[in-house]
Parts: sequence; structure tokens; C-alpha cells
Amino acid sequence: MDAANVELEAAIPAMEAAREAVDCLDVKAIQEFKGYANPPGGTDDVASAVQILFGVKEERKRTWPSQQKMMNPPPQFIQTLKDYNKEEIKDWQKVEVGKLLAKDYFNYKTMLGKSSAAANLANWVINVVRYNAIYVNVKPLQEEAERAEKEANEKNEELRIVKERGGEIVAKVNELKAQLDEAVAKKEAVEAKAAKLQTALDLANRLVNGLADENVRWKSNVETSKHDKLTMIGNALIAAAFVSYIGPFSSNFRTPLWKEQWTPDIIELKIPFTEGVDPLDVLSSPSE
Repeated sequence: MDAANVELEAAIPAMEAAREAVDCLDVKAIQEFKGYANPPGGTDDVASAVQILFGVKEERKRTWPSQQKMMNPPPQFIQTLKDYNKEEIKDWQKVEVGKLLAKDYFNYKTMLGKSSAAANLANWVINVVRYNAIYVNVKPLQEEAERAEKEANEKNEELRIVKERGGEIVAKVNELKAQLDEAVAKKEAVEAKAAKLQTALDLANRLVNGLADENVRWKSNVETSKHDKLTMIGNALIAAAFVSYIGPFSSNFRTPLWKEQWTPDIIELKIPFTEGVDPLDVLSSPSE
């Protein structure tokens, strides 16, 4: 695993360089690059290299119009470069890109004189391929290290089983002890719950005893409510007539009318009402 880590660390600069190349790209530079009707010499090879890494295998499809389309929209194109899986470059891609990388103008410095976007894309291609080349060498080392680690884990598991069997008696004793502790804990919990329930029962008894005196008042209120349900009709009738017909008049006129004429009529018609009821008491409370 140490050897793999050392090799992998060697790939970090290439990975960082590829990331920095993408970070140097901006929408304006890509927009300018793809806006050329005829790209500056060699820059189309840079775009072709990107197409190859993106999986365009047929050379006839690697044309400037298709490359312009690849870079559109620029923000999405830049994000695709950032998300590119550098570990999964296929052999044919390496061969095809290698042909372009072999050209003496395929480098950052030369391309910078033609297009800043092409320069950074060239830098990205170079470092992505360089990273992959190191990763391909590292991967077998990692797999070998993983196999060794798996084998070591299996041996440790076997050793653990042996130790576990040797400690079965101790484990059984501990299990019984745990069961005893659990039983004691349950007993204490039941006792605590019983004490809590007894306390609640005592409080309930005190409450019931304290409310015993209220029983008489509640019964009286019930009877009053029953009576009020019957007398509500006559009381409401008197109050409604009071408001509708004689409310605007003085008490000298109102009082004889509802006491001496309306009340006897209600009695005669056997309409339940409260004896001696005053319409004003029905219509308002003392505080009003």
C-alpha cells in the first residue's frame, strides 16, 4: 500500500494542473474560441483531443462545427471538463490523443499565442493523460494491497474465532451476570413504578375528597340549568317583545305593559317563564 501511495502522490501534480487549467477557463474565452469561423492553426487539434477524451471515436466526426457544438453552452462545457473521469480513459483514446500530443505545437505556450481557451484546453488534455498514465500503474498496486489487506483480515477473523471459543465460559458467566443485573433492575423498576402509582392514588383520593363539597353545588347547578331550559322560552318572548315594541318608551309606560298585560297572557297560555322576570335582566347582565 505504501508503494501505491507513493505512486499516487506522483499523480497529484498532474491532477492539480488539470484542475487549474479548467479553473483558468472562463465563459468569455470559450465563447471567443468557439466563435471563430476558422480556428487558428493547431487549435482545432486541441479541440479534437478533447472530443476524443469525450468519446468521439470516428475521425470524420471531429470537425470544427462539431467542436463548436461541443463547447456550447460554455458553462456546461466547463463543468463537463471538471467532472471528467480521469481514471477511465480507454486504450484507443490514449492512442488517438497520443498522436496529437506528439505534435510540437501541442503545448500551452504555443497555443497561448493563438487562443487562451485553446492553451488551457491543451494543458487540461496533457495533464489528464499524464494523470491517467500514473493511475494505470498505481491501480495494480492498490489491488494487490487490497488483496493483502483482505487476507490479513481473514486471518485476524480466524484468530478472533479461536479466542472467542476459548472465552466461551467467561462469556457465559458474564451473560448470567448480565441477566441477574437485568432482573434486579426490573425489580427495582417495578417497585419504583408501584411507589409512583401509590403516590398518584393518594393524590387522587385527596382530590376526590376535596371535591366532595362541590357535589352539592354541581347538583344545584344542574337543576337550575334544567329549569332555565324551560323558562328560557317565556323569558326570551318577553325580552323580544320588549325590544321590538316598547324599548324606546319610558319605564312608566313600559313597566305596566309587560307586567300587567304580557305576563298574564303568558301565564294564560301556559308558556314557561321565570316568575318576576325583568326583560332588562334577560337582555343584559348586572355589570352591563
